[in-house]
Amino acid sequence: MNFKHLFAAVLVTAGAGAHAATITWNQWSSSTAGTMGTVTVGYNAGGNYSALVANYPSWNPAATWADGAVVANAPPQANGIMQLTGGTSNVNTLTFSTAVVNPVFAIWSLGQPGLSASFNFIGATPIYVAGGPSAEYGGGAISVVGNDVFGSEGNGTVMFMGTYSSLSWTNPSSENWYGYNVGMTAAVPEPETYALLLAGLGVVGALSRRRRA
Repeated sequence: MNFKHLFAAVLVTAGAGAHAATITWNQWSSSTAGTMGTVTVGYNAGGNYSALVANYPSWNPAATWADGAVVANAPPQANGIMQLTGGTSNVNTLTFSTAVVNPVFAIWSLGQPGLSASFNFIGATPIYVAGGPSAEYGGGAISVVGNDVFGSEGNGTVMFMGTYSSLSWTNPSSENWYGYNVGMTAAVPEPETYALLLAGLGVVGALSRRRRA
């Protein structure tokens, strides 16, 4: 992690320490689509094997995916998980119908003892948030090196600082099986929302000036 990313991580922790962000986690509806609140999520596996596993895993213990300082809540079991096996250089891509701020990525059962697997993100640097064992297979925390997340039976959550319309990665290591879900802290307001906000601020300012007069 370079200085810029370290500084960003410090800002996230400091800013969220007093009040962890409640995450809106993606609800998978198929192997190619889901929803995060009002945001539609599209998933293109790019020729890789992937499959929706409904109502699984438990995402427990919750502290493995939610540190309580930056991320307040782990993914719900009912939202499902996208199963991957990896083993190719093909690119996976998530797209969001509305750009999202500081998206988070929950990873479950990445690799296995003696066999490391990874998510290699493209043009996006993950920041480690939480990690630890899973209720299903134990294991430990994921690790982050540059744009890559590694695990040998690793679990945990990373955050991407900034505003994103999509996230892309490869899973070069074959292992059966690991999975993920995505969540957001907020969606970027549409231009009309900004216009309404500015108009409202204008009205408040005018009333304030009138009261002083």
